[in-house]
Amino acid sequence: MGPPFVVADRWFTATTVGDGVTLLREPHVDPLLRCNIWHVRGRTRDLVIDTGLGIAPLRVEIERLTDRPVAAVITHRHHDHAGGFAEFDERLAHAGEPTPDSVAEPAPLRAAELDPGWVGALGGYEIGEWLLDAVPYAGFDAVRFHQPVGVPTRLVADGDVIDLGDRAFEVLHLSGHSPGSIGLWDAAHGVLFSGDAIYDGPLLDALPGADLADYERTMRRLRTLPVDVVHGGHDESFGRARLVALVDAWLAAR
Repeated sequence: MGPPFVVADRWFTATTVGDGVTLLREPHVDPLLRCNIWHVRGRTRDLVIDTGLGIAPLRVEIERLTDRPVAAVITHRHHDHAGGFAEFDERLAHAGEPTPDSVAEPAPLRAAELDPGWVGALGGYEIGEWLLDAVPYAGFDAVRFHQPVGVPTRLVADGDVIDLGDRAFEVLHLSGHSPGSIGLWDAAHGVLFSGDAIYDGPLLDALPGADLADYERTMRRLRTLPVDVVHGGHDESFGRARLVALVDAWLAAR
């Protein structure tokens, strides 16, 4: 089970950010793996964008927020974004993201058990021995934790549209961080959900499966979008001026 972790009173936090969007986070998870989970309200159905680590049931938390049907989309299949994917009946992902063969796969919560290729690519992140500081319930085994694997019920591609009845998201294929990374672009509201293609923190562009040439194309594409707000896969949301600054800094560094 690992060290004697405390049991968290509540695993998720939920913060309303406006325009029908709620941000959910797992505050007891190390920032490296603390994915932003976005719930978007629609007229006919809702959307969950990315699904956290799967340590505690996400769908139960979403059902506190809505009684409408909910589709889940993952921007990519890294552990911190796909843990709760299997809990939802409608599951969307890009074909470029491979689905593991097993029904559950190890999701290391201890730094020593991370893939060495990951550890060597974590520029800007400092991690301790464990990647969490509490557990969701007594008896949770942080050593043997396995994530359920969700198989997509629909594969999406660049240009596809996800319709919620009163708002629609265009799928943008934003490869580079991973082969099948995507963003969701709501042109009518000027809102981009960018996954890990870009966020206001250390971008991980040297992980196994990353591709710098693809990442450069993605960055140049992002710079042209007339966004008002970007909701990233980690850290805080930001506007167009910050998007341009982040893109230009990345391009200059590469």
